Amino acid sequence: MDLIRTIEEQQKNDHALNYKVGDTVKVHFEIIEGKTKRIQIFEGLVIAIKGSGVRKTFTVRKDSYGVGVERVFPVYSPRVIKVEVTRVGKVRRSKLYYIRDKIGKGAKVKELVGQKAVAYLKWSRDLAKVADAAEAAINAEEKAENAAAAAKPKAKK
Repeated sequence: MDLIRTIEEQQKNDHALNYKVGDTVKVHFEIIEGKTKRIQIFEGLVIAIKGSGVRKTFTVRKDSYGVGVERVFPVYSPRVIKVEVTRVGKVRRSKLYYIRDKIGKGAKVKELVGQKAVAYLKWSRDLAKVADAAEAAINAEEKAENAAAAAKPKAKK
């Protein structure tokens, strides 16, 4: 049991959770299709944060062409590159499942304004800078791998 806990603690990232329920976020996550990798952005409202430890997840909901789309992301996943907070929400609930039944303007969450919002956004963006550095390192590593593969001469049979 201690082995599992030590592995989980190694995978934890202190800078991963820079948002809360009610915030509108952009989730940058890595998609692997065959041999190609790309980063896709999913923008929506955080309606729930569940779990604890490394197994913690958050649910993001958006409306796409009139259809509600929800996606669950692991907080500490290496596939989630970064999470940007675009709008700070003012809510008094930990789960916003009632948003599923709302349509149009009723599905909006009030925006937090004032000094609290400014301080929260500053804190969130500082953590996002750390994630940007990690993303740059991933991109540099991928470029180095591609350059090494291109420089390696192909053996003829």
